Amino acid sequence: MKKPKWVVKKEQDKKASNAETVWLFGLHAVRDALMNPERERLQLVVTRNASDKLAEAIAFSGMEPEVCEPRKFSAPLDPQSVHQGAALEVKPLKWGRLEDVCVGGTAAVPRAILLDRVTDPHNVGAILRSAEVFGASAVIGTHRGSAPETGALAKTASGALERQPYLRIRNLAESIEALQKMGYLVIGLDGEAEQTIDTYLEGKRDRPIALVLGAEGPGLREKTKETVDALVKIEFSDAFGSLNVSNAAAVALYASLPR
Repeated sequence: MKKPKWVVKKEQDKKASNAETVWLFGLHAVRDALMNPERERLQLVVTRNASDKLAEAIAFSGMEPEVCEPRKFSAPLDPQSVHQGAALEVKPLKWGRLEDVCVGGTAAVPRAILLDRVTDPHNVGAILRSAEVFGASAVIGTHRGSAPETGALAKTASGALERQPYLRIRNLAESIEALQKMGYLVIGLDGEAEQTIDTYLEGKRDRPIALVLGAEGPGLREKTKETVDALVKIEFSDAFGSLNVSNAAAVALYASLPR
């Protein structure tokens, strides 16, 4: 019996996902990946200088690196990548289900960030750093509309990618609804909103809170705006009213902390 097209497509996607690998680069990103027991590592390429700097991490990982000359660096990286003489091929991390990851975190009460079409890996990497600093349970994006794990993302995250859950889900609206059922208050950041985040969260900071941020320019999609509990804005000074999405995430996370 011939399989339905949707079954074939699902099997093909799963096979492609299982075969996916990522090249991490830069001393900090490579060191943290080598020290992460949850990371599946495939091959390590280093210069002699980088090998010396990463000696402890390489020994911990048990890997046998390929040592090469700086001018003959063999890892398949973009020529513009600032690799610092270290590159590591890995499998993407698997953090599990949203319902399991978002039950807590290191903060006093759970916090989460959802990304609506934030595709720049540098922005996502910076958001992961902020999420780790403020103890967020997870950063959540979509498979097709958010940046995947890349070397650039990992380098910008400065190690946070190895410790901060980064989930990529199928449908953002469904994930918002799932968080709401878990007791989260889900608020969207929108520069045109009538109320500020500080005003809206007054008396609510003891609740689990999820912050939804959209891409710079288009912002949140209409479906996202319709699904969140409220739309809020960050209060600005004078005529200035726009922040880079990674900066907005850090400010919003700080504003949401219990007081």
